[in-house]
Amino acid sequence: MENLKNTAPLEDFNWDAYENGETVSNASHDEMEKAYDNTLNKVVDREVVDGTVISMNKREVVVNIGYKSDGIIPLNEFRYNPDLKVGDTVEVYVENQEDKKGQLVLSHRKARAARSWDRINSALENEEIIKGFIKCRTKGGMIVDVFGVEAFLPGSQIDVKPIRDYDVFVGKTMEFKVVKINQEYKNVVVSHKALIEAELEQQKKEIIGKLEKGQVLEGTVKNITSYGVFIDLGGVDGLIHITDLSWGRITDPREVVELDQKLNVVILDFDDEKKRIALGLKQLTPHPWEALDANLKVGDHVHGKVVVMADYGAFIEIAPGVEGLVHVSEMSWSQHLRSAQDFMSVGDDIEAVILTLDREDRKMSLGLKQLKADPWETIEQRYPIGSRHTAHVRNFTTFGVFVEIEEGVDGLIHISDLSWTKKVRHPSEFTQIGAAIDVIVLEIDKDNRRLSLGHKQLEENPWDVFESVFTVGSIHEGTVIEVQDRGSVISLPYGVEGFATPKHLVKENGTQAQLDEKLPFKVLEFNKDARRIILSHSRVFEDAARAEARAEERAERKAAAKKNVAKKEEAPIQNQTASTTLGDIDALAALKEQMEAEQK
Repeated sequence: MENLKNTAPLEDFNWDAYENGETVSNASHDEMEKAYDNTLNKVVDREVVDGTVISMNKREVVVNIGYKSDGIIPLNEFRYNPDLKVGDTVEVYVENQEDKKGQLVLSHRKARAARSWDRINSALENEEIIKGFIKCRTKGGMIVDVFGVEAFLPGSQIDVKPIRDYDVFVGKTMEFKVVKINQEYKNVVVSHKALIEAELEQQKKEIIGKLEKGQVLEGTVKNITSYGVFIDLGGVDGLIHITDLSWGRITDPREVVELDQKLNVVILDFDDEKKRIALGLKQLTPHPWEALDANLKVGDHVHGKVVVMADYGAFIEIAPGVEGLVHVSEMSWSQHLRSAQDFMSVGDDIEAVILTLDREDRKMSLGLKQLKADPWETIEQRYPIGSRHTAHVRNFTTFGVFVEIEEGVDGLIHISDLSWTKKVRHPSEFTQIGAAIDVIVLEIDKDNRRLSLGHKQLEENPWDVFESVFTVGSIHEGTVIEVQDRGSVISLPYGVEGFATPKHLVKENGTQAQLDEKLPFKVLEFNKDARRIILSHSRVFEDAARAEARAEERAERKAAAKKNVAKKEEAPIQNQTASTTLGDIDALAALKEQMEAEQK
């Protein structure tokens, strides 16, 4: 015990090493720590470095960046790369070298974002193929995660064929090419279609190089439009125009084909430069005209459906691909200008008569009116002269009224044959279009298919009676119904009209007769043939004044004659022996005048 000494422990003694059975000096320990530090990378926060995936599970990825500890990154940051595996090199962003738990904090998403624009611009310049993750749908296309940047994938750039369901692409990782970048707004447009177009272009050249007109190929219906059907011929598309789908008329290609349908088509034409291929489907079947009944001839009756309407006529399909034209003039015996729509409409089933048939030119004309007898063949028997009928007004002219007695039988009522008494200036004053009017047949013009008709002839000519009523000099009550520069029209009893010139419309007070004024009128002229009556109001009071003046004059003359007779009787008494005097001569003259007046 004596040999024991109280000694203090060494300050630089490595107790950890001692416990592990290691005996290392301080110098050796420092050297070893230095050597260990030299094996580690120098890491700086907020720096992007490359790392290696050393392990991964369903939630996390462990990445070694050569630091003293490894970093853990959520797996969803690698969703754009579902093929990620251990050993892959990935970019990581150092957020923190050591958190509260002493853990290295890394981010792959931030690393991608930090270098995204450089890589995206590089991809555009070098036409590099990159991978992206389709996140969701948007208006007109899809949103794609490319290097952590949201890029736009237009719907037309997803595939070379039209896409009917966009949702099937959501959540998928696909290869893309950057086609456009807007640096100002940080917008990126990518395309998947561009990757396969180059390969398809080469395939198209090879396919088109082997094409020949008349060649029959199998294809698949790729798209249907209003004007035709696009067929996929195995890397190149062709178009079947709607007119080449069927020999018959169709309004929608879906009546013949459907999407994804496989069918045989024939090549009608193609363009090497524009890569256009015209295809036909109906050409694989015989033309319907070739199968048309050989016994069919002009005059036969056929049934068909109206497929096309026009103002000038209608096309009737009597068999698929076999059509005939019914001109509007062959739809009715009527000569009135009408539209074909007045007789039929698309889809109507009708019967018609074959008028012409040209098998070589594949043309046929049909008629509908020929199903009925021509009404003019028996016109004299059915509408003899003098017969009465009811017609309907079709049209007006300045000289008369066109009427239709029945379909195909027209007639004209001349304006002078509308009324015996009323002076009709225009037919619209007398009747109206569409109105019914009774007529009598005056004349038949079979060549021109026109009847001359009359309306006033349904009554007796009242002018035979008027001749004894409106005698010259007779006075009648009349009303001014129209005032003109050359005179006025006067309405007389029995619906008769007369005419008075301005000088015969002066009233007794010197003023002019006005419209609607009722006055007495004297008949100056009556012309039965011309149905004309000339009137005068002025003559009524002027003739009365003249008659009164003549009466007064006759009375004065009579009184003077009596006076002269008396004087003549007294003269012999006063001077019986006297010779004849001038007074006697005057008395004799007065007596003579009196006797002449009495004789008159």
